[in-house]
Amino acid sequence: MAASPAYGEEKGGSSSLGEPEYGHDPASGGIFSSDYKRHDDLKEMLDSNKDSLKLEAMKRIVAMIARGKNASDLFPAVVKNVACKNIEVKKLVYVYLVRYAEEQQDLALLSISTFQRGLKDPNQLIRASALRVLSSIRVPIIVPIMMLAIKEAASDMSPYVRKTAAHAIPKLYSLDSDQKDQLIEVIEKLLADKTTLVAGSVVMAFEEVCPERIDLIHKNYRKLCNLLIDVEEWGQVVIINMLTRYARTQFLSPNQNESLLEENTEKAFYGSEEEDTKDAKAEAALLAKCKPYVMDPDHRLLLRNTKPLLQSRNAAVVMAVAQLYFHLAPKAEVGVIAKALVRLLRSHSEVQYVVLQNVATMSIKRRGMFEPYLKSFYIRSTDPTQIKILKLEVLTNLANETNISTILREFQTYIRSMDKDFVAATIQAIGRCATNIGKVRDTCLNGLVQLLSNRDELVVAESVVVIKKLLQMQPAQHSEIIKHMAKLTDNIQVPMARASILWLIGEYCEHVPKIAPDVLRKMAKSFTNEEDIVKLQVINLAAKLYLTNSKQSKLLTQYVLNLAKYDQNYDIRDRARFIRQLIVPTEKSGALNKYAKKLFLAQKPAPILESSFKDRDHFQLGSLSHLLNAKAVGYQELPDWPDEAPDPSVRNVEVPEWTKCTSREKRKEKVEKPFYSDSEGESGPTESADSEPESGSEENGSSSSSGSSSSGTEEEEEEEEEDSGEQSEDKEEEEEVEKRPKRKDKEGSHKAVLRTTGSPSEEEEEEGAKKAKKKAPQGRKGRAETSSEEASTSESSSSGSDSGSEAEAKQRKPLSSKASPKEISLLDLDDFTPPPLQPIPSSSIISTSLVTDLEGLTLTDTSLTPTLLSPAFSAVKTYELLHRMAGEGLAVEYCFSRRPFPGDPHMVAVQIQISNNTDTEVKNLRVNEPKPLSGMRIQEFPEIEHLAPGDTASVVMGIDFCDSTQAANFQLCTHTRQFYVSIQPPVGELMAPVFMSENEFKKEQGKLMGMSEITEKLTLPEKCQNDHTIVQQLTSAANVGRVPCGASNEYRFAAKTVTSGSLVLITLERREGSTAQLTINSEKMVIGTMLVKDIIQALAQ
Repeated sequence: MAASPAYGEEKGGSSSLGEPEYGHDPASGGIFSSDYKRHDDLKEMLDSNKDSLKLEAMKRIVAMIARGKNASDLFPAVVKNVACKNIEVKKLVYVYLVRYAEEQQDLALLSISTFQRGLKDPNQLIRASALRVLSSIRVPIIVPIMMLAIKEAASDMSPYVRKTAAHAIPKLYSLDSDQKDQLIEVIEKLLADKTTLVAGSVVMAFEEVCPERIDLIHKNYRKLCNLLIDVEEWGQVVIINMLTRYARTQFLSPNQNESLLEENTEKAFYGSEEEDTKDAKAEAALLAKCKPYVMDPDHRLLLRNTKPLLQSRNAAVVMAVAQLYFHLAPKAEVGVIAKALVRLLRSHSEVQYVVLQNVATMSIKRRGMFEPYLKSFYIRSTDPTQIKILKLEVLTNLANETNISTILREFQTYIRSMDKDFVAATIQAIGRCATNIGKVRDTCLNGLVQLLSNRDELVVAESVVVIKKLLQMQPAQHSEIIKHMAKLTDNIQVPMARASILWLIGEYCEHVPKIAPDVLRKMAKSFTNEEDIVKLQVINLAAKLYLTNSKQSKLLTQYVLNLAKYDQNYDIRDRARFIRQLIVPTEKSGALNKYAKKLFLAQKPAPILESSFKDRDHFQLGSLSHLLNAKAVGYQELPDWPDEAPDPSVRNVEVPEWTKCTSREKRKEKVEKPFYSDSEGESGPTESADSEPESGSEENGSSSSSGSSSSGTEEEEEEEEEDSGEQSEDKEEEEEVEKRPKRKDKEGSHKAVLRTTGSPSEEEEEEGAKKAKKKAPQGRKGRAETSSEEASTSESSSSGSDSGSEAEAKQRKPLSSKASPKEISLLDLDDFTPPPLQPIPSSSIISTSLVTDLEGLTLTDTSLTPTLLSPAFSAVKTYELLHRMAGEGLAVEYCFSRRPFPGDPHMVAVQIQISNNTDTEVKNLRVNEPKPLSGMRIQEFPEIEHLAPGDTASVVMGIDFCDSTQAANFQLCTHTRQFYVSIQPPVGELMAPVFMSENEFKKEQGKLMGMSEITEKLTLPEKCQNDHTIVQQLTSAANVGRVPCGASNEYRFAAKTVTSGSLVLITLERREGSTAQLTINSEKMVIGTMLVKDIIQALAQ
């Protein structure tokens, strides 16, 4: 480089004359350098004839721009080189011009002819760069030139240039919106482009220019779905968001029929049995009117092609797919997004913040989706405060009767944190849990009262505020707590807490008549030094006491009002004048004086503690508007589902050469045509939604080579399994099936019955071909379909078992009615739907050991201690399931046999006795359509084919109640009628006895102290004074085993919950006279609280 030394010499000469010396690096820009000599070296290099110098100068200039330095004064020198023949220099010149063309518009316009020549350059990068620069010159005069350039570039041979044309469209639209019609023509042309490079950019242009023109998407919908997997990540996000809005306008809601079922299950839990039957009939009538929902194949195509993107490395893509599934998928399938979102929580805190905002909103409506991942939302000490508070929000939303004890234990540790904002949020979360789950309200209240003795003033203050809200729900029961809080007024200095205590004492002064005046006396002393919020509550307290206890507080009230009259704050002065006129009767006071008591001591509703995310779901998830909880500029509302589906034929397009179907897919299409009509006619709403459209979407969309070949995910495996089931005549398919490990013939033949689709076309194919190889793959297919669909959520499991029981009934007809018990139990276990794929983590840890525990229990139960459980078995309580009047002569009773259920130790065995009081024979008695709540499972009893008049049959069914006393709902069906029934277990039947030594009992009891311990005092009646009666009454209330005890006045019992295996330890200690103390230790606090009530009730009888 010859110019550089010369430049150095020149600088050296100038510095000797007293001028400042300039650094050789032009980017360093000396502070004292004079502007007229700035970048002179670069200008000289750009003016030289050597391309190497020009290239070096351009590299330095671009590096300056990258570092944020201002290089705009070099514009004239750079723009001269736009006609340079060296491609490398030209590229860098264009990069510079894109950055500064908008600032130096006049100079850029001088070179416009060069840019137009650049649009004809043989190099695609130069053509694209020229168009990029042209669209960056934001001058209205050149709009026609830009329009022409975009139209030419849209027809360019290079997809890169077409992509740049798509990027230029929004720039031109923002410059001149009158060009919209012409731009829409270009967008329509580019939407038909078949390359993945263009797809994302043109959809972005579509969203900016004409998002309302969904008619442009119709013909390109399937192509966009199939290209999606290969588009760059930025494009994937844009396309998914656009397709979400498109699908909301073109398809029916997949959950339209399920919302009705959901409402009914909620009513069934709270209502009486008579109301349940009425609701059930109304629901059946409504469902009869509703058409069975059939998912549009294009809707299914979108869901299938976006599912693999949940494994994307890009958090934005995962979030986009998650919001698409949340807004578009059937409830049974939304669960798949939970795992992907939980994976994102291992990412940077910024990503975590956005994901948790969306999870908090989702967890309000779809709590069951995130319950298996509860531990992923536990808070780490390294988390920033805003992340901690969002995780708290999610944990509070996920709290239910089953997991509340775990969550409250977690909250206990958070209260000790050094982060004060986080501690305050935790205390509020405990308050919300107590409000939402009534069973733990007392426990939470006691825990919060213990916090009042905390050294940290902020913790105490927040606890006071939350306790105040909880006490409003049932103040009469908690006068002791109000007294305890009154004593804290001397110590607590936080104004909000002091104000809350004073409000409580004033509101419930009748419950603490002795303490309230004394509190007012103390507050009157310090009135002038209090904060404004406290002063206002002191005035209120004085007014309320004046109205209820004027003898003691008349003078005090007048004193406080006089102090307030001269306060500096005008709010307090006004309040004092207003209250004086209201409560102290004078000639001028008027008619309001009569109503003073009603005004001050009116019944006030308890505050509702709700999530701040409750109303955010009206914003589209993943959007900036959702994050801010305010409508951002450019936000487009998510459309409502249509009442009737628009015409699906608008998306039909002639299949071009590049996507012609193979012969195998054509055969598949022929096979599937009768499948639609049958599933629409025969199957139920949820079944057709889950099974039919999946195959429909294969015919429409999965033929794309780019879409299917590169996905490499579980979707492909599912497709292969379906192909192997339906087209087993194809040799390739048969080889694939033979490579897989073969299952037992017996299992294969059994599973063939379980096909949820039940299409006659497949049966015809079987009869026509008559090959032995076909049956095994089809059996496997049935198993795969039912397990994959049913494992997603409880709702899909109900639909699967439904269709399974129909098929099972058909198979059993040729069998003899007197099958051996062994055969029945095998059939029963085989046909029963598999358990969900995502169990609650706590139960999965214990499940294997629990089986052995229970086996051991049955042995010791019968051999070593026969006397212990005899009272429980002899006094089995029966419950009515179906009254003979409601059942039209069919009477059904049930009891909890307290024996382990064969085949699944996590289920409670329920013995059902069915009596036929009619004159006719009852046929085909079976359980149909079990609708258990999330996590529950029901194992139906084998079908009773005949029940003669006057006969009684006894059967056993298994129910996994998930350690909850919520009812299990199902239908009891005969050959003519169906009855909606529900079984609700007493809490004592949710456990199985455990046998342990006294030392083991004490050791386990030591682990379950604090919030896991519930103590209650009781009085034993006269007839319940001897040992035998106490043990008998207690074991009748709960299925527990007695633990040996050295003390004569103590009784100990132990049990484990059937589902999770959590220990429940019971201690009854007799005191002097007939008093006793009952202690229950269990990490399941809800079970402990309910068990206390049941045992006290049993001992009182």
